[in-house]
Amino acid sequence: MVCHWRYVLDNLFGEVESVVCIGTTDIPERFDEKGKKYQATADDSAYATFRLKGGVIAHINMSWVTRVYRDDLVTFQVDGTHGSAVAGLTDCVIQARQATPRPVWNPDEKRMHDFYADWQKLPENVVYDNGFKEQWEMFIRHVCEDAPYKYTLLEGAKGVQLAECALKSWKERRWIDVAPIAV
Repeated sequence: MVCHWRYVLDNLFGEVESVVCIGTTDIPERFDEKGKKYQATADDSAYATFRLKGGVIAHINMSWVTRVYRDDLVTFQVDGTHGSAVAGLTDCVIQARQATPRPVWNPDEKRMHDFYADWQKLPENVVYDNGFKEQWEMFIRHVCEDAPYKYTLLEGAKGVQLAECALKSWKERRWIDVAPIAV
């Protein structure tokens, strides 16, 4: 999954400059379609922290074995100096710094504050089409009409490069710089 985070991070938050990553095989024995047990040869989860251009730090947990206990199958939380946003596949909520509660932590008392109530849902004033369909349409326009297309082979190579850097980080247990790819 690390290769996919490259275009998300680069296009939304800043170009990836370095990564530290570790992965796990959480379920070492699996069962095939006929119920026969086999040893897993693929990793289930990866945990990566990225340094982005401009000083932004991003942390992404990726797992095929996570049981969803959140508002959507995937959520992105962005915290900044003026507030936070949490976006799922269809909804986005925000919380301004001024609206952030300051609860007192007391491990001896059950938390009674409804933290969800402190967030504001953004209005759905734009209708978005299926992203995969839109990308196919852009590609077809590129092929048939020579329209611009930003998802080039170079962009794919950057994703592969980030996945390789993440694996190297995992094996060597250290930060790995992600060098610019020479064109």
